[in-house]
Amino acid sequence: MRRPRSASDWETLVAVAITLALIGWALIWRSAFTSTVEAAFATVSAFLNWYYVAAVAAFLGAMLWLAVSRYHSVRLGDDGEMPEYAMGAWLSMLFAAGTGVGMLFWGVAEPIMHLQDNPFASDAPGEDQIVALRLAFFHWGLSGWAIYALIGLCLAFFAYRLKRPLTLRSALHPLLGDACDGIVGRAVDVIAVVATVFGVTTTLALGARQMATGLNEVFGIARTDTVELTVVAGIIAIATTSVVLGLKRGIRRLSEFNVLLTFALLLFFLIWGPTNRVLAITLETAGAYLQTLPRQSFFTAATGGDDWMSEWTIFFWGWWIAWAPFVGMFIARISRGRTLGEFFLGVFLFPTIFTFLWFGVLGGTALEMQATGQADIAAATEGEPARALFVTIREVGAPGGVATAVNGMVIFLVAVFFATSADSGTLVVNTILSDGESRPSVVRRVAWSVGIGALTAAMILAGDIEILQRSVVLAALPFTVVLFAMTAGLLAALARERQGVRAGRKQRRPEEPWSGEDRPD
Repeated sequence: MRRPRSASDWETLVAVAITLALIGWALIWRSAFTSTVEAAFATVSAFLNWYYVAAVAAFLGAMLWLAVSRYHSVRLGDDGEMPEYAMGAWLSMLFAAGTGVGMLFWGVAEPIMHLQDNPFASDAPGEDQIVALRLAFFHWGLSGWAIYALIGLCLAFFAYRLKRPLTLRSALHPLLGDACDGIVGRAVDVIAVVATVFGVTTTLALGARQMATGLNEVFGIARTDTVELTVVAGIIAIATTSVVLGLKRGIRRLSEFNVLLTFALLLFFLIWGPTNRVLAITLETAGAYLQTLPRQSFFTAATGGDDWMSEWTIFFWGWWIAWAPFVGMFIARISRGRTLGEFFLGVFLFPTIFTFLWFGVLGGTALEMQATGQADIAAATEGEPARALFVTIREVGAPGGVATAVNGMVIFLVAVFFATSADSGTLVVNTILSDGESRPSVVRRVAWSVGIGALTAAMILAGDIEILQRSVVLAALPFTVVLFAMTAGLLAALARERQGVRAGRKQRRPEEPWSGEDRPD
């Protein structure tokens, strides 16, 4: 007898149907799709910039409040349960999933582009470098990581502390009760899946573009659709293998390798770049960031600079929110057994500090080269931000053979980040669509991995990744409502947790902790 379709089966069908419909619209009726996205983006930019700003400021405020609240000793799991992953492996996976190709793409390009144009220009000598780097810090700092940390905390708390399925709808239980497992909750999960697929697909398309640009810079290979599609096929093959191996043997190993290569790249810049000046700029910019964070967090360009605001801050806030279901789910998946205090440090503060170091060293080097006339990075990368990092490495002053080798390493690093994003995204989609199951079937995992690769190829053939980026930002708009509801649910559940402990109802007998490696994926 044929098994009746479960609710998760219907979720899968709806998510696939919506995704294919949107991709088909983009490919077959490209002109109509482009004009619709442009019109919608223009409308949002004109009337709702303030909403994105207010939402992200609220999420940052909620995370800062939680960080200093009384809940730091609450464990994401049973009392006495040990973390599933060692600290080093945990931080490596957080870093690889949360930043990925984006930091490689924008690490040099964004500060240089802000140097050319921003609404906060200063006449003070050298201040333009600080302002440019500060804006990059702002877009990649506490505000963005607060979004990831907040949704990751919501998911992990309800799944591991309250024994709900590891899905987004579980965080709505304090507000909706058992109705969160009905149509409304399932709709939230579908929205999260679609946002994840498009967020990962867009990032992979950008990664393919940067890899193709690197191959052109280093080896003279022309950047064509064929090259980019070949890159996608190769990386998806690696990602699919990683997905089949599972979290411990696949994604974890790739993430740890990512971190090693990333530190090697930082070391290259510290050895060959203007290190003393760069570290001074980085430290001063960190101070300027903290000093201006309150005002910058509420800046809406009400009196001017709205074009810059839409192209940068609103784009990045939408991007962080669109990626939040994916990264938040992955963070939750690997954070079982952590206390809230450890979670705040590992998911909120550590990535922010490392991001500042990354942008300070790479972006600061490029800014100093630009200021001293050592190289015109801005002119070399005009209209092609993917070239920024490769040009900076070539011109920093290292011997030709070393610079070429490092550029080759960057291409490889992009590939590894590419694979990590793809297999992490596949894991998240499968977890949501299997009601939080920690080990979805291999067939499902492979199917979604290949599907994400096919969608990435379709976007490359469609030819306008910028339009896809804007569509992802638009998709973030309704998800802000979901994130507000999840935050309210988390605060309500934490309040009950505290009250329960005071009344003696939440005391739990510590269980034998898992060793970590023996636990299944």
